[in-house]
This record gives sequence, C-alpha cells and structure tokens, in this order.
Amino acid sequence: MIKVLKPGLQTTVQDRGRIGYYEIGMPPSGAMDQYSFSIANLLVGNKENAAVLEITYLGPELEFQQGAVIAITGGEIPPKINGMSVPLWSTLNVKAGDILSFDFVKSGARAYLAVKGGIDVPIIQESRSTYTLCGIGGFEGRALKEGDVLPVGSEIKTDVAIGTTIPDLFVPKYGNVHEIRVIIGLCSYRLMQESIDHFLNIEWRVTPEANRVGYRFKGERLHFIPREQPFGAGSNPSNVVDLGYPIGSIQVPDGIEPIALLNDAVTGGGYATIATIISTDLNRMAQVKTNDKVRFISVGLDEAIQERKKWKDQLAKIQNIIMEA
Repeated sequence: MIKVLKPGLQTTVQDRGRIGYYEIGMPPSGAMDQYSFSIANLLVGNKENAAVLEITYLGPELEFQQGAVIAITGGEIPPKINGMSVPLWSTLNVKAGDILSFDFVKSGARAYLAVKGGIDVPIIQESRSTYTLCGIGGFEGRALKEGDVLPVGSEIKTDVAIGTTIPDLFVPKYGNVHEIRVIIGLCSYRLMQESIDHFLNIEWRVTPEANRVGYRFKGERLHFIPREQPFGAGSNPSNVVDLGYPIGSIQVPDGIEPIALLNDAVTGGGYATIATIISTDLNRMAQVKTNDKVRFISVGLDEAIQERKKWKDQLAKIQNIIMEA
C-alpha cells in the first residue's frame, strides 16, 4: 500500500490508455508522455501496460507502507526519499515507512512513478487510466487526495537490479522552447495560405490553459477563406460541419488562440483543424509548460511513420539494455 500524505498539484493513475472506444466518444486518457511511461515500467520490470502515477508540476508526498521497487522518469521534478535526493531514470528501492517527496519542477512538466507490480485499481473498459471529466477509471475517477491509500499489484514481467539506469543519450532534455512536428490538415483548406505560413513560422506561447484536455496557444490571429457556410456549420468562419478530432489535432476557434487537443479532449466537434501533432511528438507536448514557446514544424506522413518506427526501435533497444544490466 502507498499512503498519500500530500497529493501534489494533479497526480493521477494512468496506463497506456483506454484504446478502442473513440467511436463512442470516449477519449483514451492514459499517460500523456508514453515514452517516459514506458521506460518507467521497464525499469521496474512491469508488464507494458502497468498503471503508474502521472505527476504534474508539483509532486506528491507518499508513504510506502511496504517495501517496493520504483522508478521515476519524465520531467525533472526532483525526487527525494526521506529527504535525500535520488536519481530519475533509475531503478530504486524503498523500504516500509519510507517517504517519497518531490522538489519543484525544474524542466519539463510531468513525471511518471512506476511501482513494481503496478498501481492496482479497477479496470474499466480495458484500462486503469483516469478520465477525470467523467469521473471514471484510476482511483475513484479523480486526481489523488490527501489520505488516499493506493494498492500495489503483484503482476510483473521480470526482475530488474536496483541501480539499473539507461544511457544518458536516451534521456530527453526539456527546455523552454519546443519544436513540435505536425501534419497539416484536416481542415487547413479553410485557412488562407498566409495564415498557414504564419502558423508554421512564428513562436506560439502556451497560455495557463494547458492541461490533459488541451493546450491553448497565444500568437497571431489566423484568417479563414470567406465562404457561405454550409448547412450544419455554425456562422463563424472557423466552424465546419462536425468532424472527428484525432488526438493531437489543433483547432482554431474564431482564428485566435489555437488549441491542441490531447488525451482527455472531446473526440469531435465543429471547429476547423489546421494540423495534427505526430504521435511521437505528443510525448514532447506532454512536457511543455505554461509560458513555454512552441514552434510547429510541418512534416509529411511518411516521415511521421518513420519517426514512430524509430521510437519503437529505441524502446526495444532500451529494454535490452535494462535486461542485460
């Protein structure tokens, strides 16, 4: 069992996500940074989809009521055990009665705490992930609160030696300016070419409205090609007849403050979308903070698919390194 002494800003139980229910309007939820999530589980010998804690900006304070093997990856939210600093991206041992706490975030936005055996909460629609907007999954469908007690599971894949770490070249570095690759579409045809060029050529600042639902950006106004709105679309030029929103799609309500729709966002709507973030760069997006700057880079579908293959190959290489440690 793990007792929550302090919950942090927003700490939720997440796994790979609630996959396969998008068509009924259920977003996947799940870890926003799938790269860090995956490596955290590898470092403790968990199965690939074991539930972890996703920690945002300000970490929790947790008391371990039994010995455990843990790993913390992702953004630099420096962890401490009993007040002593411990490394990220490493397999750690905690004893019964130990207190895990975190300093303020130094870089990135989210950290992932994996515990050997996984966080054992009920499976809902094939996932343990928390979807707070509907109050389902995770621990009682919500972020953690003081006094919660989390059960730890017992299903593991393998044993990993304490002190195992991964080479530094596989550890992401997070700054305050981020390049995020996108594929232009689905409704980019609705915008003037000059506005599409502006979208790709300026730095966008992340507003305080940045969470698991989506990130809002402040920059220049984007302009739409004038037309008579079709039946079923709203009167604003940014309105279209309803369409599905892929995870990472960037809508442009009224042409101002584009919004990147993320893991807990609605699955469809009536705003034009200018682009979609490629799957590998959703991991980078998860580590962007309020007031950081983002520049969007246009890539083609072939490059996006190749980047996903490289990402999978890198995870396989890291798994081999951990198993051989």
